[in-house]
Amino acid sequence: MQQQQQQRRMFTTALLVLVFILAAVSTTEAGKKEKPEKKAKKSDCGEWQWSVCVPTSGDCGLGTREGTRTGAECKQTTKTQKCKIPCNWKKQFGAECKYQFQAWGECDLNTALKTRTGNLKRALHNADCQKTVTISKPCGKLTKPKPQGKFHLLNVAC
Repeated sequence: MQQQQQQRRMFTTALLVLVFILAAVSTTEAGKKEKPEKKAKKSDCGEWQWSVCVPTSGDCGLGTREGTRTGAECKQTTKTQKCKIPCNWKKQFGAECKYQFQAWGECDLNTALKTRTGNLKRALHNADCQKTVTISKPCGKLTKPKPQGKFHLLNVAC
């Protein structure tokens, strides 16, 4: 009997300690002040407008481009940025435009050209690119189909 009373006292004490801890934690949480959110600084600066990438040498590789923006309170209204033009891209459509091309079409015998279409895959630096482009190239050597078999008539004297 005495053992049961001792277990009840220990249980009651443990329960009171738990309640005290929970009350202390909730009081601590309630006492914390929330940090005031930083006010978004309003700016009259416009979005950056970028020129095309100009290679340092040649027509591809590393280069620079110029950026400008407007705004009376802007600390910076012009800046130069490094850029890169991949050398394997088709430059005739803009050096900053990458296209996914379909297979070459059949050769047009009237023009001796074959064509294929490319869809815009990626535009570097927000470049203004055409959505779809078409390119042509010479077919190469045009070969006439060879007859499958020839019959040779032999002049045989009888």
